[in-house]
Amino acid sequence: MFPIPPIASAAAPALPVELSGEAALESWLEALAVNLAELGWLSSTVEGLVPASLLQDLRTEILALHRTNALEVAGIGRGAAHTQDRSIRRDQIAWLNGLSAAQSSLFSFLDSLKEGLNRKLFLGLRRYEAHYATYEPGDFYRRHLDSFRGRSSRIVSAVLYLNEDWLPTDGGQLQIFNRESENEICATVLPEAGRMVFFLSEEVPHEVLRAQRTRYSIACWFRCDPIQGIAV
Repeated sequence: MFPIPPIASAAAPALPVELSGEAALESWLEALAVNLAELGWLSSTVEGLVPASLLQDLRTEILALHRTNALEVAGIGRGAAHTQDRSIRRDQIAWLNGLSAAQSSLFSFLDSLKEGLNRKLFLGLRRYEAHYATYEPGDFYRRHLDSFRGRSSRIVSAVLYLNEDWLPTDGGQLQIFNRESENEICATVLPEAGRMVFFLSEEVPHEVLRAQRTRYSIACWFRCDPIQGIAV
């Protein structure tokens, strides 16, 4: 079992993947489960689990969507409460449907995550949904939770970053707050390609700091409610 990163660290260390294939995935899932149970979050590289070629293909897709203005302005709230408020959130999104080769490969990985989390934490996850997200210079997303307590819909959130050669001065970091202490920052995560962040959707507040260059990512939510619409 990998060591649990301390909650006060600026960013959780990368998890070493010294094994291969299913053994590597199983060891990584064990570390993920431990950190979610103990801290409610984890930041890790997925090197060795998600091929660099897949990351590049996903990046190519979102770049094309952005270039052709195929993204939509993101909102806050769900259903009748859904609204757009640029004082809170300024990113643009496009939902994934799994139809392209790159998305199909990503969904295979997300299926493994869903099954692994259910096996290790008995979460009863039934599906997931995911979208591309683009933050242009000046964009941000204020502190928030991904799900209201008691909804039992979004259970585990995940973000996969697709940005090459990202520097701290480029902004756009993900700040994760301590679920036990409202104003304590647990981590400030650089959105560099191949890094993935997980946290409990109902419990861990987080925010995206203002980006200084265009920032690309995939946001995903593992859910317990029945299949609807575009979700998997």
